[in-house]
Amino acid sequence: MEGQGFRDRAPAFEEAGAEVLGISFDPPEANRRFAERYGFPFRLLSDEDRTVGEAYETKRAPEERGAGSPKRRTYLIDPEGVIRKAYRVTNVDAHPDEVLTDLRALAGG
Repeated sequence: MEGQGFRDRAPAFEEAGAEVLGISFDPPEANRRFAERYGFPFRLLSDEDRTVGEAYETKRAPEERGAGSPKRRTYLIDPEGVIRKAYRVTNVDAHPDEVLTDLRALAGG
C-alpha cells in the first residue's frame, strides 16, 4: 500500500522538511480509522464532494473503471504553494523513494 511506504519513510520526509498529507473521497471518520489502523503519522484529508479531486485531476469520469475512487496522484508542492512535480503513480512500492529523491534534489541536496 502506498501510504505504508510514506509512513515507513516519515522520518526521512520530516528531515527533508516535507509535510506528507493524504487525501481521499472518504469521510473524516473513515480516514481517521484508516490512519489509526495503519499507523500513519500524517494527516488524511477528506474530499467528500470531490472538489479537490477535480482541481488536482484525481477524480475519475463516471464511465472510468473505479469511478468512485480517486486516481493515484502525488504532488510535490513547495512552501509557496507551487506544484514542483506531479506524479501518476504506477509503482506504489517505489513511489515514496522517488518522491523523496525529487524532494532532496529540489532542496539542493
